[in-house]
Amino acid sequence: MNAPAVGEQSPAALQAFMDDRGWLNNGERVRAVARAGEGNMNLTLRVRTTQRSVIVKQARPWCEKYPTIAAPIERVLLEGEWYERVGAIAPLAPRLPRVLAIDHAGYVLLMSDLGEHGDYLYLYGGGRLAEAQLDALVWWLATLHLELAGDERASAIENRAMRVLNHEHIFEVPLRPNNGLALDAITPGLDALAAELGHDAPLRRAIERLGERYLGPGRTLLHGDYYPGSWLQAPEPWVIDPEFGFYGLAEFDVSVMLAHLRLSGQPDTLAQRALSRYHAPLDRPLTWAFAGVEVIRRLLGVSQLPLTIGLAAKRSLLQSARQLVLDWASQDLG
Repeated sequence: MNAPAVGEQSPAALQAFMDDRGWLNNGERVRAVARAGEGNMNLTLRVRTTQRSVIVKQARPWCEKYPTIAAPIERVLLEGEWYERVGAIAPLAPRLPRVLAIDHAGYVLLMSDLGEHGDYLYLYGGGRLAEAQLDALVWWLATLHLELAGDERASAIENRAMRVLNHEHIFEVPLRPNNGLALDAITPGLDALAAELGHDAPLRRAIERLGERYLGPGRTLLHGDYYPGSWLQAPEPWVIDPEFGFYGLAEFDVSVMLAHLRLSGQPDTLAQRALSRYHAPLDRPLTWAFAGVEVIRRLLGVSQLPLTIGLAAKRSLLQSARQLVLDWASQDLG
């Protein structure tokens, strides 16, 4: 039985698929199969058996949420490598799922199930992130960056194809003329704001330079998409979905977190608290510039958030994001 059977999402298909790979114990039977979360990039299923609950995650040659966008299928294998490398670090491992098996031919991971805990996407609807939760998330990220800085095995996780895909959607598509995005269908008037920024030559040049930094050499292993959809609710939040992880600049990881604190309307004091508790070296102007780009792409790009704000609030966010990028560009000598 080949890998596409995972996509059938039936107990019988998963029974045969897992049995064929030796992933089931003697007498273990699959009882139920359901989607585990939205799965922007991959097909992610919760499989309940007579003995346990596990996660089966398969990459297909497209983005799961956006099937018209092609994506490198090997991403899930690099994700498995990321989990295995980071899971070997004692302070980090308790906040991650474990990789139980990998089907390299089918591009499938078998993983431990952390349970049906919600993520932090509720923050975009007016929720508030507690200081203790923020502190735990910042500590985990800084520890990742410190522990794996200069690590030879971690540096091999280049994830180049996914970085190129991400680069296009972060640094190019949002301000690209005639990109095919119907932003007015999301918020009336948003197309005009996108066109205005798209004609801002200094901004586009600065974002191009930031994109080069993103694709350039790194210093440590990153999560790659450290935002509320990658955090699961727990006394100390769990971290999932590092499919965009790569060996790069720590500033990018921190910037994504800061950008989403702004996008979700968290108090500015929370962002300052995050920076004060990040216990690793950091170029703050570069971090804020990357954060500005993340705000722009989340408001004007393909990967939209469940925001409940209107055009005026989005205009304000875009203006401040633009300023963050241009402030960095005016100081950067690299």
